[in-house]
Amino acid sequence: MRRQFERLGIDGVAWTPGEPANFAPDLSLIDDEFLHLLQPVQRAFLARSPVIALLGTETPSRLKLVFELDPASFLVKPLRSAGIYAALVMAFERNERTNELKQQVLKLEQRLRSRRVVLAAVLQVMHSHALAEPAAFALIRRSAMEQRKTIEELSAEITAKGLLPRATG
Repeated sequence: MRRQFERLGIDGVAWTPGEPANFAPDLSLIDDEFLHLLQPVQRAFLARSPVIALLGTETPSRLKLVFELDPASFLVKPLRSAGIYAALVMAFERNERTNELKQQVLKLEQRLRSRRVVLAAVLQVMHSHALAEPAAFALIRRSAMEQRKTIEELSAEITAKGLLPRATG
């Protein structure tokens, strides 16, 4: 395995559970035989990078430990040079996609939380300008565009400071 990694230009660092981990891996290869020795903190440390699980036993308990790491790829022992490159490519690609999805989820959660503020601002504009809901939202959207702010930012200002956009028409 080391020879295959050297051919690919990858430097490896061996780490034994219990030793201090004073490095940040770009990739973790974890032998399933050692998973039961790892503390939750150590598992979390190794799982910060893409994980390739080295599977030797297919028992349900062993596979459960492997799945808890959320491996990006796996290799079956005994290891051979075939499959190593594919496992590496899959691990890095899956990690990148997972990170992108996490960022999208965070953005969507933020937008979902801000919907309450937008609704409060729409209601405030509806009452102050005697507008229907679609017209009040359109007014907020137009004002946000004119001020080069997001609808959420302008809505927060409306609800916090009472700065209402001017109705035109």
